[in-house]
Amino acid sequence: MKKIIIYIDGGSRGNPGPSAVGVVFCNEKGEEIKKYSKCIGKGTNNEAEYKALIFALEKFKQVFGKKLAKVSEIEVRSDSELLVRQLEGKYKVLGSNVQPLFIKAWNLRLDFKKVKLKLIPRSRNKLADALVNQALDAQERQGMII
Repeated sequence: MKKIIIYIDGGSRGNPGPSAVGVVFCNEKGEEIKKYSKCIGKGTNNEAEYKALIFALEKFKQVFGKKLAKVSEIEVRSDSELLVRQLEGKYKVLGSNVQPLFIKAWNLRLDFKKVKLKLIPRSRNKLADALVNQALDAQERQGMII
């Protein structure tokens, strides 16, 4: 495995409100390998974006193994300017609700050979966004809104 591209998205209905994450793993040619979504309880959009990154990195290690993580180059593509710019060190991390998530995401990156973050337009993150909405819709249908 040379390079993995991971599209991530997190969303909240209500901000704060019911939240979910969507993650799509692709190979270096951009072909989908695996996709996941998960409801994550009540939170803000920014918390959901961070939790999407954390979920993606943890899921990679769970599915592909820690040894492979150590030698893998990961490119995480997100439409969250705040998330990408904070992890690049360009924006300050001011929100007390986001600070522990920033630290967790930062530390998880150390388990990989390289993790590059790339800001993409929302229009290029439709599958991850759709996974977020599918998870929230399913939760809503089941009457499990928190």
